[in-house]
Amino acid sequence: MGGSGRVTLNDVAKASGVSRATVSFVLNDDPRQTISGATRERVLAAAHELGYVPHGIARALREGSSRIVVLNVDEGLEGNFSRSYVRGLDEELADHDHVLLVRHGHTAPEATQKILDAIVPRAVLRLGEVYMRGHGPIEEDWENGFAANAAVQVGHLAERGHSRITVAMPDHDFPLTEARLGFAREAARRLGLPPLEHLVVPRPREAGAVAVEAFRAAHPDVTAVAAFDDDIALRTLTALHDLGLRVPEDMAVIGFDETEHGSLTTPALTTVRIDAEVLGRLAARDALGIDTEGLAPEPGRIVVRDSV
Repeated sequence: MGGSGRVTLNDVAKASGVSRATVSFVLNDDPRQTISGATRERVLAAAHELGYVPHGIARALREGSSRIVVLNVDEGLEGNFSRSYVRGLDEELADHDHVLLVRHGHTAPEATQKILDAIVPRAVLRLGEVYMRGHGPIEEDWENGFAANAAVQVGHLAERGHSRITVAMPDHDFPLTEARLGFAREAARRLGLPPLEHLVVPRPREAGAVAVEAFRAAHPDVTAVAAFDDDIALRTLTALHDLGLRVPEDMAVIGFDETEHGSLTTPALTTVRIDAEVLGRLAARDALGIDTEGLAPEPGRIVVRDSV
């Protein structure tokens, strides 16, 4: 049964040996669907035996909201983290008879309000919102949260003998940029490393090469780059190549929040893969007021390739 202890449509479907859609058709007595009498009786018997309690439009009206949860994903956050987070959020909401609506990129407040007024969602979430508000990580975050992922990235470089490290950042603010930089610097401090340097790698390609060349001239002792994400890591790899430098011999580079593009470069990009499915499930249960016991996220893991 569902992790909350409440019987879901999936539980009834499994017990009766039919699809979730068929269970929904039977329990909602959908006149547009032709369900055999035997199947209908089997579904109803399973629902009765399991103690399934339907939640439909009537309950939504009583609650004063629809059974829709909205997730806003800001520009710059479309990576493996967000994809796995959305997957977990969507599946957990479906287990509890809710629907997920995902909105990507920046939108005007007026447009957002029109959508909210039209659908009256059960909850509105924003990916990474707590850190966008400037809240620092709690100690638990260093064990299995967003800060732990930054620590995995910096720690991998330290394990390979790099003590002088720079954080490569985008040339304009994305949500979470300040938080990511702060987490990386704190991770270095906890590892006993010197303070991390800060490198902005801009577009276009020529500007990136100029920035990296100037940085290396000013900081010749830096031997490794911990990038904000895989895109910035790939910009850095390109700049180093254009400058005639070898990776990882002259400079090691590690990405963050794995994308497939990193595996296609030469050298292939070492990066941090973050599976946030459990975080999505936790967010769903929090939004619905359901017990989250038994769900615990894990830190990211290193995808070892050739750039470190």
